[in-house]
Amino acid sequence: MSDLRVAGLVLAGGQSRRMGGGDKSLRSLGGRAMIAHVIDRLAPQVGPLAISSNADPAAFRGFGPPVLPDGVGGFAGPLAGILAGMDWAARDPALTHLATAATDTPYFPRDLVARLCDQAAPGRIVLARSFGRRQPVFGLWPLALRDDLADWLARGEPRKVQAWAERHALAEVDFTPADPAAPDPFFNANTPEEFAQAEAMLAAGTA
Repeated sequence: MSDLRVAGLVLAGGQSRRMGGGDKSLRSLGGRAMIAHVIDRLAPQVGPLAISSNADPAAFRGFGPPVLPDGVGGFAGPLAGILAGMDWAARDPALTHLATAATDTPYFPRDLVARLCDQAAPGRIVLARSFGRRQPVFGLWPLALRDDLADWLARGEPRKVQAWAERHALAEVDFTPADPAAPDPFFNANTPEEFAQAEAMLAAGTA
């Protein structure tokens, strides 16, 4: 679809339990907050960009994009963040889609959004995939599905991203590297050990 107009959303709403608490998105990776790496990757791929987080917006003030809290009560997970992003993007009638990326996955593909857009169709959700695994928070979401998502969450339906996505037309784009020894482009840093691995990847130039 050549007429797509895509906003971007960094999903930074995780509770960081496996990292020992605190906001992992603000943890230093190569001397910069991990969310800064994610913003740098996503910003050139989209139009307007926002951050999804229920934390104090002041913590993200230096990064530029506006901070969107969930409009759904309680910790509703990524779907609530996606809905907040859709509400924000829908203020601009020229925008058609929302692209999302997770803040704990700093080395996702630089052509993520372009390749997801290649598979877009009216009403179709497009998700990334790598090494046989779907990456449900790396997706392209039609803003036309906003009301359906709001109704889904209001009814108390399952809050897993895939549960809602599978109700709709759904396509996947495979980002598995040609070299099986190459790192997963969706490697995420959820634990101190994985964070150390992310540091090593950056230092080695393999990120």
